[in-house]
Amino acid sequence: MKTSPTGYNRNNPSIIYEGASEFQLGTLDGNIINYDFQKIVNYIQVKGKLMFGKNFKTYQEDHELLLKLSSYFIKDYAYCAKFGIDPDKGLLLSGPVGCGKTTLMMLLPHLIPHKKRYTIIPARNIVFGFNAIGYKTIDDYSDTKEYCFDDLGVEHTGRHYGKDCNVMGEILISRYDQFKKKGIKTHCTTNLNAVEIEDRYGERVRSRMRELFNLVSFNANSVDKRQ
Repeated sequence: MKTSPTGYNRNNPSIIYEGASEFQLGTLDGNIINYDFQKIVNYIQVKGKLMFGKNFKTYQEDHELLLKLSSYFIKDYAYCAKFGIDPDKGLLLSGPVGCGKTTLMMLLPHLIPHKKRYTIIPARNIVFGFNAIGYKTIDDYSDTKEYCFDDLGVEHTGRHYGKDCNVMGEILISRYDQFKKKGIKTHCTTNLNAVEIEDRYGERVRSRMRELFNLVSFNANSVDKRQ
């Protein structure tokens, strides 16, 4: 059996290898992979333990959300349409503190190991960079790479040489321009709801975010998995 060094079968990328274990997440029908959601959940359980420790687990109440997110990543167009998800947009994953937003955004790209992954960067770290080196930071994240900005909304207002700047708001506007011109995706996780996002970044940014993102949310009563 021919495999790539990155742990998947080159002839059928839904077959993933973790050490000596093989996980077949779907079946190949010509050039189309038919994925099995239960097999995806089983793999996420295993990969989550490998990445985050033996206490990792998925929760039954999150399975509908997992189905939505998995459908997005594997580009199951029928399910994406069912859930009102546009696979050509990015993801804005919202939910309470500790519900598992960042964990899922780290985990789910492993379902498609043959695709290039985005870089996950805490929004607060970007603002720290702006405070140190200024507007070059905004230019740096306005490029054609794919990013996931983690914990959008918890960052402070940037300040460089005494001038304040809503750093993430400016970056999101630049990312919107890249999306419209070249289809470059941006993803975010946030604890904020739509109203709080508008209060934090303004209508100018919020209106662009409607085009830039699919809004996918955990249940507001989702438990804190870190407890």
